[in-house]
Amino acid sequence: MSNTVKLWEVPRYSRVRIDGVEFEFDHIDGMYSYCTLDDGTVCHLACWSDVEVVRSGRDGTAKNGED
Repeated sequence: MSNTVKLWEVPRYSRVRIDGVEFEFDHIDGMYSYCTLDDGTVCHLACWSDVEVVRSGRDGTAKNGED
């Protein structure tokens, strides 16, 4: 992967890619994360996973007015 970061460094509500698969990253919960695929399937990636940020949550895309 190019330009990867650890998942724990990624802002909430970002879109990330790992091994060619894109996820919507919501938050870290302990050692794992809460992410969803486009079809709504929940995935729990390890917080130390190397991911590529496709879209940063800092772009003002927080859900329901949350920060």
